[in-house]
Amino acid sequence: MLRFSHWVPGFWSPIFGCSFNSFATGACARRLLVAWPGRKPSYYGFLLVLGVVLGSLVFVKLVLQQRPPMSAFGEGMMCFYYAYAFPMSFRIERELYKDGIWAESGFVPYSEIGGLSWREDREITLVIIYRTRSLARSLSVPRMHYGEVRRLLRDKIATHDIHFTLKSFALGTDERDIV
Repeated sequence: MLRFSHWVPGFWSPIFGCSFNSFATGACARRLLVAWPGRKPSYYGFLLVLGVVLGSLVFVKLVLQQRPPMSAFGEGMMCFYYAYAFPMSFRIERELYKDGIWAESGFVPYSEIGGLSWREDREITLVIIYRTRSLARSLSVPRMHYGEVRRLLRDKIATHDIHFTLKSFALGTDERDIV
């Protein structure tokens, strides 16, 4: 069973793990292995328009209708989410750290990974399977970083940072074995 102390430090480490002093000395850069910007979804523009509409609704309620601020609280929170928080979430880079992977929907420590798989369609997607939960997360990998990510994951498996409990998924052949 997972304890609270096992997953919280791994989740918060990319967000709050770097204080100002360690950031200034490059400690965060040493923890980062490879990074690329997040991809915006196809409905991104629609949600920005929704944020603007909600903002105008808040303006109408507060300024034109002279309602109390609590009557526009729900619309204001949704406006904040769609106009500010949602677009800012795409500034988070998808990254491989020394202690885990920042996937599309959150951080996964290497110690929690029970399996990996690749989907190679129009875009390349790494599927990360948890060891202790029946949950999988995905990470879209740009083609220019594909080889580097495969090599880093292969190295993490070789050093037993990623340990497969059942059958492991193939990450391709290792050219170092041929030589």
